[in-house]
Amino acid sequence: MYEEWSSRVPGAVVWTRTAQGAGVLYPVLPDGCMDLLWTSGRLLVAGPDTRAHQAGEVPGTSWAGVRFPPGTGPALLGVPAYELRDRRVALADLWPGAETRRLTELLDEAEEPAAALEAVALRRAADADPPDPALRAVVDALDAGHSVAVTARSVGLGARQLHRRSLAAFGYGPKTLARVLRLQRALALARTGMPYSEVALAAGCADQPHLARELRELAGTTLGDYVAAANRETPQPSGSSTTA
Repeated sequence: MYEEWSSRVPGAVVWTRTAQGAGVLYPVLPDGCMDLLWTSGRLLVAGPDTRAHQAGEVPGTSWAGVRFPPGTGPALLGVPAYELRDRRVALADLWPGAETRRLTELLDEAEEPAAALEAVALRRAADADPPDPALRAVVDALDAGHSVAVTARSVGLGARQLHRRSLAAFGYGPKTLARVLRLQRALALARTGMPYSEVALAAGCADQPHLARELRELAGTTLGDYVAAANRETPQPSGSSTTA
């Protein structure tokens, strides 16, 4: 079962997940974000993904996480996003060992580990530099469907500058970020019950076959399989249905 709610860290999301029994697990799909993760005895960081991550947890394993919005994780976690692309690494590899041991013990003993993890993120956010407004504008422009060229001009950056800054902030270049954001738009629309042909156009794909190719390349699944897996772990939005 998966649950999430808005964090007190601006733009972030706090989430919890308990691995269910045998069967196909709900995959973690690319979203442009970085996460601070806790599971019993371990603190980790999830870097930005370019493909589906199948966690393969033992049934009953509990997780808590704080998901930082695109471009904000590196300042809070202290590492460029490209160094963690498609990786899960121990927090002790990034922060001092004594600090991570203390935090791990604190979270293991916490009555609500998700709240304790959010408190860690809040303290880091208070000490970190504020998010770069230009990078926030890049995310907004790409998520609105603007081209990379138009986005670069809108924030006053050349193509090479935008690519270099995107690697550090998002883990990959702006073209990949645009694809990931479009994927997330499609996934959200699909769970409302919108027919998949309409999902493709509304998300910014040329047609349904284009969306299907993007799902295979970025998520390793089909839209129908994603919706079925998501609905097994989280309640389906009321009044929704699926259309193949």
